[in-house]
Amino acid sequence: MLLPGAVAPDFELPNQDGQPVRLATVLATGPLLLYFYPADFTPGCTAEACSFRDVHDELLTAGYHLLGISPQSVESHARFRAAQRLPFDLLADPAKTVIRAYGALGAFGLLVRRVTYLIDPGGLIRERTVADLRVARHRELVDRLLAAGPAGAMGRGQADE
Repeated sequence: MLLPGAVAPDFELPNQDGQPVRLATVLATGPLLLYFYPADFTPGCTAEACSFRDVHDELLTAGYHLLGISPQSVESHARFRAAQRLPFDLLADPAKTVIRAYGALGAFGLLVRRVTYLIDPGGLIRERTVADLRVARHRELVDRLLAAGPAGAMGRGQADE
């Protein structure tokens, strides 16, 4: 698991439309909330995605980008994004390469852990939340960032289950 202060590994993965999304390109336009989740259409992952959806406009206004990553296919992400009316990209990592690089792969390499990273434009991890079962912990990080004001006011810290 990556800790605050670590350099975020660069990557390129396809989004729900099959278009490549590269971390360095996203960070060139501002800080990023990057969240890893186990699977499309599961109750916890749907609640988490919808929770982020509900504050997405506020995140953009504050200067933050948001991306989700899980091992499902581009096609699964397209269906999930449409069904839940998600305004942010979902990236497909079926080989779990990026999931592994960010330490979000659980025991025995089977399940993806629920992890949210705040990455600054310089590529440093500023905050991390790890809470596999308590989806609300991830939204708490978002709410705290929004309460702190524009992205330039990012703090340094870590929250774990």
